[in-house]
Amino acid sequence: MPCHPLVTQLRFARSEFLRCLDGVSAEDAIRRLEPMNCVSWIVGHLANQEHRYWVIWAQGENLAPELQALVGYGQPASTPPLDEMWNTWYTVARAADRFLDALTTEELQTHLDWQGKPVRESTGTLVLRNIYHYWHHLGEAHAIRQMLGHQDLPQFVGDMSSAFYRPE
Repeated sequence: MPCHPLVTQLRFARSEFLRCLDGVSAEDAIRRLEPMNCVSWIVGHLANQEHRYWVIWAQGENLAPELQALVGYGQPASTPPLDEMWNTWYTVARAADRFLDALTTEELQTHLDWQGKPVRESTGTLVLRNIYHYWHHLGEAHAIRQMLGHQDLPQFVGDMSSAFYRPE
């Protein structure tokens, strides 16, 4: 059975993120063009959101306890190594997918529980927030790459054959 259409869209946002950052060197990834964060921070920051939502809140696991302090919202700027952030991102995405693969329309309308209380936004709203967060930082990363002088960057939105519209 295919995954829920919102999960398909999240996966498409992830794939566009990967496409946008393909070929970024470790050196360029830690260059910070203030006031923006660096590319490696963005990779870790998106991993942090998925980790919080789909691994910690949804599954009760903490695979990257240091991630929030390093790249979380409101934390001081950092320039973590790109390879470490990609390794964390892939680890988190695989773990998140265990939860996301099983989501149903009914479950998207419920709230995850964290520390004995329901999370403020529904699971479906969290999926949307996660998708939009990817697109926000994808644009930022693309701008950083342009400012760094990278050539032949991806144009527009890529191949949507794996994420075409389908009703629930």
